[in-house]
Amino acid sequence: MRETTKTKILKDAFIAAAVTAILTVPMIGMRLNVESTGLVLHKNFLWPAIATVVVFVARLILPFVLIPKISIPTAWTQKAADYKKWWMRAFIVLALVWPFALLTGWVGGSMLTAMTMAMIYILLALGLNIVVGYAGLLDLGHAAFYAIGAYTYALLNAYFGFGFWQALPLAGLSAALFGILLGFPVLRLRGDYLAIVTLGFGEIIRILLNNWDSLTHGPDGINNVSKPTLFGFEITKRARVEDASTLWQALGIDYNNVYQQIVLYFIGFLLVVIVAFVINRLVKMPIGRAWEALREDEIACRSLALNPTIIKLTAFSLGSMFAGFAGAFYAAFLGSVTPSSFEFIESAIILSIVVLGGMGSQRGVVLAALALTLLPEFARGFAEYRMLVFGAVMVLMMIWRPQGLWPASRRRVELPS
Repeated sequence: MRETTKTKILKDAFIAAAVTAILTVPMIGMRLNVESTGLVLHKNFLWPAIATVVVFVARLILPFVLIPKISIPTAWTQKAADYKKWWMRAFIVLALVWPFALLTGWVGGSMLTAMTMAMIYILLALGLNIVVGYAGLLDLGHAAFYAIGAYTYALLNAYFGFGFWQALPLAGLSAALFGILLGFPVLRLRGDYLAIVTLGFGEIIRILLNNWDSLTHGPDGINNVSKPTLFGFEITKRARVEDASTLWQALGIDYNNVYQQIVLYFIGFLLVVIVAFVINRLVKMPIGRAWEALREDEIACRSLALNPTIIKLTAFSLGSMFAGFAGAFYAAFLGSVTPSSFEFIESAIILSIVVLGGMGSQRGVVLAALALTLLPEFARGFAEYRMLVFGAVMVLMMIWRPQGLWPASRRRVELPS
């Protein structure tokens, strides 16, 4: 029996090493470069060989280093729960204070841009967390509602002169409307079938935006989208509207691009706080309990006189609405939108954030979004292998911690004995 176990471990190590070699040789070991004579294939099998050996050795050692789960004392768990609110308060204070490090030169502008993008991904993941984490409906087309919100604001701004704060609720409502339209055809679908339909919906929206030249300008997208205003003042270098003032003129300071980035970051942070607060309240209301009931068992949900149709539509509409908010802010932040920004990879990244952080966990979603957005900033030299590393991390998470980085806490009620 012992010999059989050793043989199995050795066999698994060889298989893991072979798979690693098959994946890394064409992805890392071979590269096409454009030279004067044309395309030239360069080969370097050093890193694939190192990766193969590391995986082989790790797979041999792994069964001997894995230890059984350690039971955590109840007192520690209770103490951790008591300190959760203090951790969140500390996080909020840090998020409010650290952008000012730009003024001292401690933080680069690219890091603040990455943090602002992280706010957008947090908004998107919070919306998808309603659909996937709370309601248990697999959605692979969340980028479609992201695009709808972005184009709603861009079109309203370009054709009707709407400002950001005027168009923001309309962007959310338009995305919610499309969420309801998507929800009706998929009411009877679950699992893989639902995922395929939502994936198709996301691609339909992207192709429609790419080909409707008369309205969306096709692949070129819409440019010169207005930045948000703050207390009625524009945050650009010069006011776009006559007789209007910029925020810098009102404050009596010279324009600086760093100041504009800080203001945009705080607007994104404000949206995240509001959306997180609203979702937190919804989860504690009957609709939140209904989402969880639908996720656990749809038949039992029906037996409790709950209408799954209404529950699914509310999940789709609310999740889509928050994605619409994120899209509107994205268009205002970049100043332009193109269909290429809303490909399937965006939906995959958003879903991965929800899974990595912990389905149904708002804190986990925030943590995962920050990790996946900011870590590439610290490892720009590995940008080419970002998706490879990301995929490996997801596989490892599914094996050793499928509940996510910060899993959602389940409510328990103990009956007196």
